Amino acid sequence: MDSNTTKNRPVFLRQARRADIAALEQLLNRCYRETAGWTNEADLVGGIRTTADELAGVIDHPTHYLFVYPKTTTGARDDAETGELLGCIAVDIKTDDNAATCAYIGMFAVHPELQGCGVGNEILQAAETFATRHLADNGQPSRLTMSILSHRPELLAYYQRRGYQLNGNKMPFPDDGNNGEPKRQDLELLELEKVVSA
Repeated sequence: MDSNTTKNRPVFLRQARRADIAALEQLLNRCYRETAGWTNEADLVGGIRTTADELAGVIDHPTHYLFVYPKTTTGARDDAETGELLGCIAVDIKTDDNAATCAYIGMFAVHPELQGCGVGNEILQAAETFATRHLADNGQPSRLTMSILSHRPELLAYYQRRGYQLNGNKMPFPDDGNNGEPKRQDLELLELEKVVSA
């Protein structure tokens, strides 16, 4: 990819389709498990980040919204797509233990050559706006949550600058082979939360 011709173009999202699965699998596994870019987890987790079957389940799920930023021939929204994806993000509408709805944000990835250019900020903002509008019907402030790996202070700082805070919930990284293999025994998933007024 020629990043110079991709930077400074408008970021736009559409909902993922099954035809995107191969490109999504490639993007997510590259961004999370390879060493390119600053957001990868390659030093902490080995193996793959996701599979085609998992992505199909997310795309087909009625309360899970997966959005993609497709590359087009000229960078404009309405031009022909090349088949490559420059970013993605998921919003999962959930009901917590207190019967309150919240939105879990995950599968957030930006092509390594576009990291640090503001693309991620725009994708995250779009997902937050979608989630807040989707949750607005309950008349309460919207609660957005996400999980990040421990031992990633730079990633924690990124989200804290955007209003997310640790809420004290954490769990050991699942060592079930479905999300990769942890490279250290003390690896945990830390939950972050942001409350947004409707």
